[in-house]
Amino acid sequence: MTNIEIVVFDGFDDLDAIAPYEVLRTAAGLGAQIATELVGTHGPGTITTSHGMRIVVDRGPSESADVLLVPGGGYFHGDGIRTELERRVLPRLVEAAHARGAIVGSICTGAMLLAATGITAGRRATTHRYALDDLRASGAEVVEGRFVDDGDLVTAAGVTAGIDLALHLVERFADAQIAERVAVEIEHERRLVAS
Repeated sequence: MTNIEIVVFDGFDDLDAIAPYEVLRTAAGLGAQIATELVGTHGPGTITTSHGMRIVVDRGPSESADVLLVPGGGYFHGDGIRTELERRVLPRLVEAAHARGAIVGSICTGAMLLAATGITAGRRATTHRYALDDLRASGAEVVEGRFVDDGDLVTAAGVTAGIDLALHLVERFADAQIAERVAVEIEHERRLVAS
């Protein structure tokens, strides 16, 4: 069983987390040995998204996650990633997960939080098109594509690219047939990695 945790925080972009969550949970329903959960950066509680939706999470990140995904939101304006960078809790969680061997990843500007930890330095990665220069300046080898799989680092471009990354993770940890079945069920035309 592959355990995937998507870490949410006030101001995260709704689709950055919810779309991959739906893809991964749908795959599990079709037989993929993948368990996916939304977890709160600061533990259990109510989280308010960048668009005002409220969700309740039961717990914070665990030490048993095989994959830890960070959504974006609040990098260009508002609260979200920039606030989490100031608080330093989420960067420490990402660093600890990576140090213990988990795959760490991001959707959209969540990559900028990964970059702040140094994890993306010298590594192939992507983010939202408007943050590519910032990611490049952080030392990452920027790939302008929908998503990038660089082994223990996976990143997706802006917002809906998280769907393509999640389908790729289904293929990586389950199989291509289940990934294709999920894509058909959610009526999504897949776009594969750029390099």
